[in-house]
Amino acid sequence: VQVVESGGGLAQPGGSLNLSCTASGTVFSIRAMGWYRQPPGKQRWLDAVIHSDGYTDYVYAVKGRFTISKDSSQNTMTVLLQMNNQKPEDTANYYCIADSLHTKVWGQGAQVTVTS
Repeated sequence: VQVVESGGGLAQPGGSLNLSCTASGTVFSIRAMGWYRQPPGKQRWLDAVIHSDGYTDYVYAVKGRFTISKDSSQNTMTVLLQMNNQKPEDTANYYCIADSLHTKVWGQGAQVTVTS
């Protein structure tokens, strides 16, 4: 499985940004995909996850603001993170992860900066 991220960038407080993550390869083995954030100087933590059956879960801080969704084909799985009503504390590097049967694969990271 390979994972490639896109999106992110600069937003004002209250604004919106999207992150996209496309997995390719043996996507049938993927059990879940998610987005982690890592603020400057802090550890990485899970913001949102979507399982292969479509079940989603969010950390409390982003519930009602972020939405994770997926679109699957035979050879790819794309996960979208829609980030609305953004706050300065959302500023971080965001990493996509694909949790497959035998390994976890990370994306390269995408910077999100929320500032006025």
